[in-house]
Amino acid sequence: MLSLNLPSFEIKLKEKDGKTIIFDVLRKRYVALTPEEWVRQHFVHYLLKDKGYPSSLMANEVFVRLNGTSKRCDTVLYRQDLKARMIIEYKAPNIEITQKVFDQITRYNMVLKVNYLVVSNGLQHYCCKIDYHEMSYHFLPEIPNYSLL
Repeated sequence: MLSLNLPSFEIKLKEKDGKTIIFDVLRKRYVALTPEEWVRQHFVHYLLKDKGYPSSLMANEVFVRLNGTSKRCDTVLYRQDLKARMIIEYKAPNIEITQKVFDQITRYNMVLKVNYLVVSNGLQHYCCKIDYHEMSYHFLPEIPNYSLL
């Protein structure tokens, strides 16, 4: 797999039925290793180890109902009261982060109404803070530490 713009971690890989699987620390099970999953696992470990995010308040593959259809958020960070706080969307490293990607995560936010939207392809990372009072948003220079949320 491609080297990413994220810190390394102790990667747990296995072979199953001729395919490589990777251990997901949040789901506590092995999942298929795809380029997007490679980014997810690196980013989740980055949030846990470098940014101080608690694993107990994070979940991967969170389903939401939007306009009668079921959608899947890649990772959601929750508050202590279990209200969603941040949505994180991952793309494979070869996928350019475009307005279309932000449109996708914004649709998820129509349901969850979080304060932060994060998008990463493992090479580039973007974080927006939503200001519902001013009906605006602004990009942050970096992914905030958990203590600053």
